[in-house]
Amino acid sequence: MNNQVRVGVAAVIFREGRILLGERIGSHGANTWATPGGHLELGESIEECAQRETLEETGLEVGAFRKLGFTNDIFEKEGKHYVTLYVVATSTSGEPQVMEPHQCKQWQWFDLDELPEPLFLPLVNLLKEPVNFKNFD
Repeated sequence: MNNQVRVGVAAVIFREGRILLGERIGSHGANTWATPGGHLELGESIEECAQRETLEETGLEVGAFRKLGFTNDIFEKEGKHYVTLYVVATSTSGEPQVMEPHQCKQWQWFDLDELPEPLFLPLVNLLKEPVNFKNFD
């Protein structure tokens, strides 16, 4: 296992009671569903990272951030360890586009009680926490 712990930031975007998820490809967690997100860069705020990654991955502009929580994610097969910081972000217009086809196959909106499988490990870990997602839409 790599001896470095990385920090990831994930943007949870709700619209009309549905959450935005993308099908990952080509990276760790390939063929799983995840929120937009990525690595926190040196000197960058968590909100700036969520905004940048969401725009890079989906073309959506997000704002009005609220802290949601964090997860401790150990990818044993890949030998990677992440701490993932979650924020809820607002995006009121536009539809997500696949901006990085080498990293994401598609974006879709899902009802919270009908999430696709398999989910990306950090999202699985977040869903184990006592978070009431219905308060964030």
